[in-house]
Amino acid sequence: MPQTMPSRAAFPQARQDPPGPPPRSRQWREEDPVRPLVYADGRAGWLVTGAAAARAVLADPRFGAEPARPHPPAGDRITRRLLAEVPGFFREKDPAEHTRLRRLVDGRFTPRHLRALEPRIAEIARDRLDAMAGAGPPADLVREFTLPVPSLVICELLGVPRAEHERFQRCTADLIAPSVPPERARAALDELMGMLRELVVVRRATPGDDLISHLVATRQLTKDEITGMAMLLLVAGQEITANMLALGVFTLLRDPARLAALRDDPSPAAHAVEELLRHLTIVHAGPVRAAREDVELDGHLIRAGETVTVSLAAAGHFTGQDGLDVLRRPSGQMGFGHGVHQGLGRQLARTEMRIAYPMLLRRFHGLRLVTVPGQVPTRDGMAILGVHALPVAW
Repeated sequence: MPQTMPSRAAFPQARQDPPGPPPRSRQWREEDPVRPLVYADGRAGWLVTGAAAARAVLADPRFGAEPARPHPPAGDRITRRLLAEVPGFFREKDPAEHTRLRRLVDGRFTPRHLRALEPRIAEIARDRLDAMAGAGPPADLVREFTLPVPSLVICELLGVPRAEHERFQRCTADLIAPSVPPERARAALDELMGMLRELVVVRRATPGDDLISHLVATRQLTKDEITGMAMLLLVAGQEITANMLALGVFTLLRDPARLAALRDDPSPAAHAVEELLRHLTIVHAGPVRAAREDVELDGHLIRAGETVTVSLAAAGHFTGQDGLDVLRRPSGQMGFGHGVHQGLGRQLARTEMRIAYPMLLRRFHGLRLVTVPGQVPTRDGMAILGVHALPVAW
């Protein structure tokens, strides 16, 4: 029998000093992994903090991803609403529309394709490290390394001309900035969409080996759908990896023993990446799903139309793996979600991090913060955690 609904609580904000899931969500996970929630806009919903319940929601077709109903629990509400309107932005769509669009790009993110890309990723990372070394310390690691590396990689994959990379970075930053005014977010989105539409036109006339050319060649998509899919790949490919890299380095700099373990023996880098993804889980305020019908979940009745937020951060901190250990083989991390909406670019992100972390730490053995951790500007109140800047020296 479903349990009687307890009183509703507000969504707990993620803790970034040190980084990790909100302490309250950890407590709730142990007490009751499914509980009533009040969203930022005052609407009622549910919060899932347990790993089993999280997987159940994200794999259950009775929970949909339609953007008209879910209400983001914290941060980036304007951005989410704007992006949901973009044709081809399949992250906010359900099967069969999600399946139709995603299958056209799945093949470009297979392990075989990514292995061929590894030398170029390493070259981009090396170029950024060379530039840092040439300029000398101190440096903002976000501006000089953790943002440019994934931004340059995804722009090259899409076929964005190198001269436009900084413009794309600027517009993406404006689109997702905290407390961004609606008009500024709309202007950034319009500029990005305009640049991508122009690229679609160019690639129709002169195709290459990039993702936009590939989408054009399928002859199954409208120009607006190709533009929207490129937008999704651009934003996700840049923001997730950039913030994960920066927050991971910030975390390691606060724990010299673990930093040294990864620096001195880069062979377990793949395990370290999985552990950092699990421990930090930067997409803390979602995903959000809407019940298509009444669903009983872990003893609670979720009624049709009610929304459920899955706290991936809390779900990844299950018993026995609460602490950070970059040398162990973590299991069950859900940093990229679960089910049909699991992140398309997750293997690309893993590849970039597996290459970038050891290269950075081995290039600058004495890498250190040049300010106290509490003064590092964190991305508070945003759906994707991270740091706005990371001042370092070596």
